[in-house]
Amino acid sequence: MDYVSALVPPVVMAVFFVGVIRVIVKTQGGANKAKEDAAVDAALARAEGTRQVSGRADA
Repeated sequence: MDYVSALVPPVVMAVFFVGVIRVIVKTQGGANKAKEDAAVDAALARAEGTRQVSGRADA
């Protein structure tokens, strides 16, 4: 029975890992994709603007 107790934790972790991967794959795209892409684009634009402003102040 020691082999059963040794195999249970890896099997449980593997099942959990597969579940996490399935959730990640399923949530890619879909109805919220445009909203998420817009949020990322806005964050990148803010970061780019901040970098340009700080770059000009140093020059």
